Amino acid sequence: MELSLGFSTCPNDTFIFDAMVNRRVDTEGLRFNLHLADVEELNQMAFSSALDITKVSYHAYAYLSVDYQLLTAGSALGFGNGPLLISKHKIYPDELAGLKIAIPGKYTTANLLLSLVYPNLLHKKEYLFSDIEEVILSGEADAGVIIHENRFTYQSKGLKKIVDLGEYWEDDTGLPIPLGGIVVKRNLPHELRLKLNRVLRRSVEYAMQNPNDSLPFVRKHAQAMDEEVMRNHISLYVNEFSVDLGIKGREAINTLYGKSVGKSIFPPLQPSCFVE
Repeated sequence: MELSLGFSTCPNDTFIFDAMVNRRVDTEGLRFNLHLADVEELNQMAFSSALDITKVSYHAYAYLSVDYQLLTAGSALGFGNGPLLISKHKIYPDELAGLKIAIPGKYTTANLLLSLVYPNLLHKKEYLFSDIEEVILSGEADAGVIIHENRFTYQSKGLKKIVDLGEYWEDDTGLPIPLGGIVVKRNLPHELRLKLNRVLRRSVEYAMQNPNDSLPFVRKHAQAMDEEVMRNHISLYVNEFSVDLGIKGREAINTLYGKSVGKSIFPPLQPSCFVE
């Protein structure tokens, strides 16, 4: 059986999906038609139900719970890996309201965290995540939210941190930051959804036990990323929560949605969000 599968070219995604798409593990008869794209593009594809299984931002999933469920394997959660709000010149948080802020997509979890911490920002504009450092350096934006490997590069370009949004979340909740998860269409048979969860968990476990095996696939899609940055990226975003959300991972996700619904950022989600 062939299913459409979407994930990003970021090293953490190619690392965890390598074993299942390249048949290093038992896929239980499943084959995959791949769609690799930036996570915000994947969010938009999920909004149109274009993919059977895909990576999405946890923010985007708040609008997808009618049609999709979350797998308990494959997620990006953790401590010390959240988005950063940065600028070219020193800016204090109380000066942000009227400034131009670059965000890596309306439905990214980065933008959701920004909205929770600073709900009164007036001028946010979407950019491809990899362009945000440049639009700040050029003066097109006063500040911006960076994600992924840009956490490792912004200082070398003379940019400065205003606030670590992930650190803010951790201090407030004591929980890991839910960044992105893997969703599957609700209308697929229950046994198939369970099978996908098993296969993906198997793929993550294989990658963590055999990290060098995935390197050719990761490098192929890493867009000439420095090898050390690539490895740091994987170690930052792939952890025990990627194998299985567990109790703490689910609590983090439910807390994110509870806070957001409480502030009327989006309406309540559908019940039974997790495949089980």
